[in-house]
Amino acid sequence: MAKDNNNENFQSGAGLIRYFNEEEIKGPAIDPKLIIYMGIAMAVIVELAKVFWPI
Repeated sequence: MAKDNNNENFQSGAGLIRYFNEEEIKGPAIDPKLIIYMGIAMAVIVELAKVFWPI
């Protein structure tokens, strides 16, 4: 008969659980919409800079 190895599966699962429990957010929380708006604003600033200071 085959030997049932429940301990091996539990240990591998326990490692994943421990990994996810240790994960923390250490930086500031920024709304994703703010990132999009900042990108659009930066693109407008660059385009305006091309108009006012041509190379």
